[in-house]
Amino acid sequence: MSDFLNTLLYGIYPYIALVVLILGTIVRYDREPYTWRSGSSQLLRRKQLIWGSVLFHVGVLVIFFGHLIGLLTPIVIFDALGISHGAKQLLAIVAGGIAGIMAIVGATLLVHRRLFDARVRATSSASDTLIIVLLWLQLALGLLTIPVSLQHLDGHEMVRFMTWAQGIFTFNAAASSYVAGASIIFKLHLFLGLTILLLFPFTRLVHMLSVPVRYMWRPGYQVVRERNHRAAQTRAPAE
Repeated sequence: MSDFLNTLLYGIYPYIALVVLILGTIVRYDREPYTWRSGSSQLLRRKQLIWGSVLFHVGVLVIFFGHLIGLLTPIVIFDALGISHGAKQLLAIVAGGIAGIMAIVGATLLVHRRLFDARVRATSSASDTLIIVLLWLQLALGLLTIPVSLQHLDGHEMVRFMTWAQGIFTFNAAASSYVAGASIIFKLHLFLGLTILLLFPFTRLVHMLSVPVRYMWRPGYQVVRERNHRAAQTRAPAE
């Protein structure tokens, strides 16, 4: 039974989460483009929002790209660069720990603001509240994996999860077996992370995909009155 559950959660569920993530995001963008936003309550408890948002977003971005590079980069590349598994795991612990603390402090401020300010709570949807609480729990689980990782500084645990993640993307039928013996904290962290991916298209998280890259090359100024001025000249009676 445990083998079946492990295969279901870490061999099949990842594909369900990824398919829902991709198709759900496409369908939402196509059918409900006006809901493709994060919503705004920035006029309420603005100072707390700024501190919480900055700490949360900086921390989460570091964690996201750290996980992306750390899990999906082939092991042979690290070996070719002379980066040992132990050194990689220690780097992940230190960098991930600092980013994780920043992110969870920011998330705590955001959760407190959303749950304990009546005006913010009134403007929040159920999905807004659910996703920030799930993100807080995910960050907490991530930080709880650090003491476990410190017991395996040889990098074996890191290789285990790299092999699992790369096995999922290469359709390795045995991928789930690589995490079968992992600590329950890691397993909960993986499961909740996959669940967040599953819920992604149905929450405010979709605004992450709307990075305004075009603003990097837009003009440094905007002409606001030129068109109105010309229209006024056209309508002016001849003297």
